[in-house]
Amino acid sequence: MDLRAYTRQYTEKDNRLAALSYFGTFAVYFAALYLAISYSHLWYVMWPAGIVFAFSAVRLYVLQHDTGHHSLFETRRQNEWAGHGLSPFTFAPFEVMKQNHNLHHANVGNLEHRETGEIHTMTVGEWQRANVWQRLQYRLYRNPFVLVPLGAAFTYFIRYRWPKNTLEFGVMQVVLHNLAIIAWLYALYAIAGGEGLLIWLGFSFLGGMIGVFLVYLQHNFEDTYWDRRPDLNPRVAALQGSSCLDFGWFFDFAVANITLHDIHHFNARIPSYRLRQCHYNMPEEIAPRRIKFGEAIRALGLKLWDEDQKRLVPFPS
Repeated sequence: MDLRAYTRQYTEKDNRLAALSYFGTFAVYFAALYLAISYSHLWYVMWPAGIVFAFSAVRLYVLQHDTGHHSLFETRRQNEWAGHGLSPFTFAPFEVMKQNHNLHHANVGNLEHRETGEIHTMTVGEWQRANVWQRLQYRLYRNPFVLVPLGAAFTYFIRYRWPKNTLEFGVMQVVLHNLAIIAWLYALYAIAGGEGLLIWLGFSFLGGMIGVFLVYLQHNFEDTYWDRRPDLNPRVAALQGSSCLDFGWFFDFAVANITLHDIHHFNARIPSYRLRQCHYNMPEEIAPRRIKFGEAIRALGLKLWDEDQKRLVPFPS
């Protein structure tokens, strides 16, 4: 089967579905935040509403990711405007995020360009040559109790205020983006006070941790793919080097199908609202292996790429 031709039939954009996904997610985002703040004195209302808010924040981030590929709405202009509109709520400046993510797609699975990935991975050889201080730093960095919470706090609240390549891809856009965030938080404070701002911050942090957890699993699992040119195979890197997480239909829906990262990397033009259909309609003989939740948790223990065994492995004993 020609997989490129197969996936191409799922690349058609539909503004009705896109608008439903876009504005529907915003509606859930604001409604859940309103409930969490208004009923903060009732933990059994605040916590469920806050968790819904956190997932809706992740979903907004994924939709912005779609607009960066111009794969959500029908036209380039619509995607660009939608992406910029999401920026104050995702905390990710649209233009720089788009350009950096395109670099990631261009170099997925390339051991010589790991700087374009979200999570740094050392090889076994690099680990063996590293000194004590470098090993300690990397151990702390790859510890999930450090990587997930501190990674979320650093990435979304600090790093994205001035992302890498900002000087190249758009200083003014990043400055305006940060001013828009200040305006949004000031409006929230004016309406809901300090308590409302703290509730927003706490559940936004939860959403950031969910996002970092998913980003980690997208390319960090045992039989992922890394190689060096000229042996690097982009098709294998896209499919085998990107995960398919099988956490169930509802979880896929909650995160706008970013769990189906393998097909997305193979063809980034597929809208998020068609990814699941594209993936699960594939003939069984070519369907990729799907990672269940238990295996995903175990993958957090894999730290180094073994170039000889061609797989991700834990730290040496």
